[in-house]
Amino acid sequence: MAGAWRVAGATSVAVITWVTRLAGLLALVSVLVPAGRRTLRGRVAEWLELPHEATVGAVTVALVTGVLLMLLATGLKRRKRRAWQLAVATAALLTVSHLGLRHAAGAGLVSLALLIALIATRRHFIALPDPVTGRWRAIRVFLELTAAGVAINFVLLSVAPVAASAVDRLAQSMLALIGVSGPVVFPALWLEDLSAAVGLLFGIGAVLLAAYFLLRSAEPAPELTDDEVERLRALLGERDSLGYFALRRDKFVVFSKSGKAAVTYRVIAGVALCSADPLGDPEAWPGAIEEYLDVCRRYAWTPAAMGCSELGATVWARFGLEVLEIGDEAVVDTETFTLEGRVMRGVRQAVSRTKRAGYTVRVRKAEDLSLAELNELRTLAATWRGTDTERGFSMALGRMGDPGSVLVTAEHDGRVRGLLQFVPWGEKGLSLDVMRRDRTADNGVNELMISELLLTTPARHVSLNFAAFRAVLEQGQRIGAGPVARLSARTLRFFSRWIQIETLYRFNAKFQPRWVPRYLAYPAARDLPRVGVAVFEAEGLGGRPSGLLRALQRV
Repeated sequence: MAGAWRVAGATSVAVITWVTRLAGLLALVSVLVPAGRRTLRGRVAEWLELPHEATVGAVTVALVTGVLLMLLATGLKRRKRRAWQLAVATAALLTVSHLGLRHAAGAGLVSLALLIALIATRRHFIALPDPVTGRWRAIRVFLELTAAGVAINFVLLSVAPVAASAVDRLAQSMLALIGVSGPVVFPALWLEDLSAAVGLLFGIGAVLLAAYFLLRSAEPAPELTDDEVERLRALLGERDSLGYFALRRDKFVVFSKSGKAAVTYRVIAGVALCSADPLGDPEAWPGAIEEYLDVCRRYAWTPAAMGCSELGATVWARFGLEVLEIGDEAVVDTETFTLEGRVMRGVRQAVSRTKRAGYTVRVRKAEDLSLAELNELRTLAATWRGTDTERGFSMALGRMGDPGSVLVTAEHDGRVRGLLQFVPWGEKGLSLDVMRRDRTADNGVNELMISELLLTTPARHVSLNFAAFRAVLEQGQRIGAGPVARLSARTLRFFSRWIQIETLYRFNAKFQPRWVPRYLAYPAARDLPRVGVAVFEAEGLGGRPSGLLRALQRV
């Protein structure tokens, strides 16, 4: 089972990827180096008996194919069938374009070698096209951009002082897309350059954007069906405190063939991101993970699991994934929790202070609240959130008032000033989901609500917030810590200005929890940047520029 994710042909695919990048780089060099441009404009025209102006088109073709090969290398690395098809066509075009050119003999040989290697290894490129965008959106984008380039150029030539018929202006506008001069005679060089620049901009943009949509990883909108949710509920148990969060609706799910285990995930930036451990019987986890990895191979998604337990990380490692400890979950055992003692002095004082200020706490099950009360709490939670999007993925449910959840409210003068929601952790535990308070409320409201819950709940253990890189922060503060440990801790404290790293750790530590390590599973170190982007975006902490994503999705 070890190394199951590293499927056959990995070496061949890696070689093809690097040869593709080399061919693209050489194609760009043949255009960008002055000697290469002179040869393309001179010998190509002489060899093919073309007019000198037409060789600008050859330069454009070489430039576009070079950039395209660099883009295709990423798709080839992920075994995309469509990337292979485009790479074959591009390599063939480059090979033909470099025939007979002495300065480009190296580029021609590399392109020819790439073409032969692609054909010989075609069986390794099996990933399906994007089921969301597909070729039709790529074709539409290509046609829209080329039409826009022709239209803008035609209008430009219509208002410019050029003596040309409508047919000639249209021909000039179309040929400008590939850098070829048309029948229009320009009265000034700057006008000819402007027309050529507009045409090339839209022509190159059409090719590259169409290639993007052809090669982009699928990112379908996930939504669990009611039947899938019920099947997942049946697999929930006492083992994992984060299991209930698998019931988020914005996920996909795959079940093992036996139906005794399941993996839930969301696709972000080409990463099929799982949260926490698989659900169900741990002995059946391998079957669910195999189904999940098969889906990842089918669509060229990068597999990753964040927030998994030590047992979960061990199982993922058996499938060839690397494991990295990313922090600890704070779990409080309610049977031993108390506000007495010196170590609890800070929490005890915060609780006493807020009680003296007139705050009271109510702990209720969601079923005991009316619909009007639930709606009021949902509105308050959204108002107090402070961000446009809901944060959380691996430790957040994304909705309020699920059956079995517990709602804790802090009230002052008849107004709700603080709110917590806990979701079930089996029959004997609770996991913190939402923690919000009115920004004008007194400090200590959160400590009051958590303490009241811990002292009154029948649950035996309660999971609080996740403390990212807790061990790094602690090691950096110990006496005798080395320079690496101190630098790592200072770096985390620096980023805590924007992301609650140290703040959450300090808050959790007040309640003297036991720390449960959580891990990130990923294929290899080279995949960490992509996985990191997916994790940050899923948790609502950043990721890809949202404005650009919305613009691309509207195309």
